[in-house]
Amino acid sequence: MENSYRFFNNKDCKYLPCHKTENPDEFNCLFCYCPLYLLEECGGNYKMTNGVKDCSDCLIPHRPKGYDHINKVLGEEISRRREINLSK
Repeated sequence: MENSYRFFNNKDCKYLPCHKTENPDEFNCLFCYCPLYLLEECGGNYKMTNGVKDCSDCLIPHRPKGYDHINKVLGEEISRRREINLSK
């Protein structure tokens, strides 16, 4: 894929790919640190280890469609929090 605002592959990163993947050329580095990490229900494949969220088996932010998933979930979370604040 071509680098753009939705996808970026940092071929110079010494950690690329930071997760196991079949196709490192389609590994999206845009969300190197997942913005959904703090959400309890992010939709990703994570496990809790000693109270810490371990996302090492999750590739959602690193797949080509990860941009769309992350923006959808963030939009839903913003709407949910707005509703909570309006009902106070």
